[in-house]
Amino acid sequence: MNEQIGVLVMAYGGPNSLDEVEPYLLDVRGGRPAPEAVVREVEGRYEKIGGRSPILERTRAQSDALQSALDKQGPGFRTFVGMRHWHPYIGEVVLQMAETSIRRIVGIVMAPHYSKLSVEVYFQGMARAVESSADTLEVAHIKSWKDDPGYLDVLEARIVEGLENFPSETRSRVQLILTAHSLPERILEWNDPYPNELQETYRRLTDRFPGQPAHFAYQSAAMTGDRWLGPDAGDLMEELIPHGARDFLVVPIGFVSEHVEILYDIDIEYKRRIEAAGGRLERIEMPGASLRMMSSLAHCVRRTAAESGWM
Repeated sequence: MNEQIGVLVMAYGGPNSLDEVEPYLLDVRGGRPAPEAVVREVEGRYEKIGGRSPILERTRAQSDALQSALDKQGPGFRTFVGMRHWHPYIGEVVLQMAETSIRRIVGIVMAPHYSKLSVEVYFQGMARAVESSADTLEVAHIKSWKDDPGYLDVLEARIVEGLENFPSETRSRVQLILTAHSLPERILEWNDPYPNELQETYRRLTDRFPGQPAHFAYQSAAMTGDRWLGPDAGDLMEELIPHGARDFLVVPIGFVSEHVEILYDIDIEYKRRIEAAGGRLERIEMPGASLRMMSSLAHCVRRTAAESGWM
């Protein structure tokens, strides 16, 4: 079997300019216009991080790093990038892959933890494109990589580096705040694995830092009327300060590159809140296109292809 196997590297997507914020939100909301106040609020956030989202180029860098890692492990794979809510859309890229004579595709989302409301939606987008294609396409999914060794190793290294930003005499008291994107509480009604997947990563990572105070919290709940999973990371840190906590290192385990949830929610909003309350907040460098993580994910891609009988 010498046919080239496609690898679709997927991420959420984001506007490339302030002019794209409103149509981007329209896409995110399934065609329902966002209230004017929400549009202006989101535009303001993007303006504060440079007027655009860096998610596309960050994901392309990850795709390129994954391609290099796959090439080192052997021939036969070609990576592509698709976005869930902005250009280039997942469905369009699947059809482009078919046009290049790729008939087998491994899908991987640049989010380590599975939920029916998050990762599964990416795979549904792939499935719709496969159904609309004139070609017969086979698809395999990497649903979760919550305990991938490369991912955990890079996070460990980033935490070590992050702790070095604090004075040596207070380093052992720095509070590690491990975060992930919140989701609506209704996922608990169908026993969605998302909370347990996050706790598995939390346990495996904090086991590498015995004695270091650590907490898990959610962040970036959307502006809707739904109840979202908590506690909120900002609220948690503010509650810890009166009890003697002063130094915080945020470790966004649910994210692997910079975008608005990192650059605004953590670097601007949480930092403002914690400093106003008398604390200090630092954040780890994101894993991004780290060679260690992408090499490990390349092994995962090859294993998935082999288990599908394509190798």
